[in-house]
Amino acid sequence: MWIAFSQSSFVPWAFVFFLPYISMYLWRNLELSPMANRTQEEAQKNKEKCLRILAVSPNIRYAGKINKFGRTLGGQLRRGVVPLFKPDEARNENFIEATRNQLRRAFELSIGKTEYTLTENERVKILTLPTEASFYYITLDKDTKTEDVHKIIGALRELVKEDEI
Repeated sequence: MWIAFSQSSFVPWAFVFFLPYISMYLWRNLELSPMANRTQEEAQKNKEKCLRILAVSPNIRYAGKINKFGRTLGGQLRRGVVPLFKPDEARNENFIEATRNQLRRAFELSIGKTEYTLTENERVKILTLPTEASFYYITLDKDTKTEDVHKIIGALRELVKEDEI
């Protein structure tokens, strides 16, 4: 028995029939692109850097590396710390800080490069350390003493300099 297909109906049926074979072939022969590997390596490197930042002081709650668009490139919360932001609030905060960072860059010729920013809120202190292509977003416990904050900033500036080398 022959089944008659018009040309327009044959193509979808052929596609449906051959799709599993095509996808198996592609899946077996697909290699991860170097870009994907590099991105994974960069994410791992950024996470390790954030762990090193957390090791500087027990007063550091969170360390994250953020790009100029506000996207988190890597981040780590100190063990046992409850996040203050919900995920969508964190995304918005990162975008705001990225925008502030980019706006400050517009004034570098007049006042020089930003070394760091420190924002004190009722519940937390926020420190940002810019690099050439991104910035580090670090939160500190609110009760961190001023002398300790300055020591932390000094140590973190040395760590961040490694990114620029």
